[in-house]
Amino acid sequence: MAKGIFMHRGDSQYDDVPAHYYQFPQRYLSRAEQFVGDWIVYLEPGQVKGSRGYFAVAKVSGIRPDPVIEKMYIADIAKESYLDFGDLVPFRDDAGYTEQGVLNAAGKVSGRAQAAVRPLSDQDFARIIERGLTNSDGILPRVDTVDQHSDGFAEDQMVFHALGNTDRSLEMSSRTVRNANFRKVVLRAYGERCCITGLRFINGGGRAEVQAAHIVPVEKGGPDIVSNGLALSGTAHWMFDRGMIGIDDNMRILVSRHSNDPSSVKNLINKTGQIIMPHKISNRPNLSFTRWHRENVYKQ
Repeated sequence: MAKGIFMHRGDSQYDDVPAHYYQFPQRYLSRAEQFVGDWIVYLEPGQVKGSRGYFAVAKVSGIRPDPVIEKMYIADIAKESYLDFGDLVPFRDDAGYTEQGVLNAAGKVSGRAQAAVRPLSDQDFARIIERGLTNSDGILPRVDTVDQHSDGFAEDQMVFHALGNTDRSLEMSSRTVRNANFRKVVLRAYGERCCITGLRFINGGGRAEVQAAHIVPVEKGGPDIVSNGLALSGTAHWMFDRGMIGIDDNMRILVSRHSNDPSSVKNLINKTGQIIMPHKISNRPNLSFTRWHRENVYKQ
């Protein structure tokens, strides 16, 4: 087993769904096979406008031939292993190149950096994970304002261990770590604004009061990915989880007939009548998730 890099871009010709599978040509097969059972890091290339750099980590569960396209292969991602970085990691910054393995003996970037599938040293992997899963909490709620009995909506603070003998697999599987990173990526995508009300509240500590809600709950198999998330105020979160509000395929906000005060609920909705969506299309709610919520939670 070995760790690796999977290069991914949203406008790629390849059929990639990073949280579930990664498509690649035959020339990378021998490399990708080394990653089975181990972790890879996703990298968005610098040519992409607004590149996210190293943006997620996941575990490869297996490799199989593409069932449709000859000489193409699919790397399957282990269930519930995909994790977006709360803090994006640049390919290069003022401190230099994050991935030292792409440098040649002269300290210059080598041709290895162009390979879409390539091995990643344990040292480079640890460096990327350290930066992507830091415990900076600029958008997390203040400790003194979190009500641990607030009906399950309070997010745990992220616990992060410095490099050392920490088992990274356990750390990346930790619900505390995953919750904190999910909150970061969702709030960043929505500009820390409630997508139902349109309000953006910042508390006295300079932190966003809005919460990150899973559209399909984790306990129902919902993934920790931004397209399964919504930025919601506490009240909107409560209503969404109880089926008082829903979202249709056009992203219009639905109000349940079962609400005991539908007029007040409608007054909370922003004037467009639709959720305020992230600018980046890939960050917007996936229709399969919003449909699941309508069919299983929303009270028609």
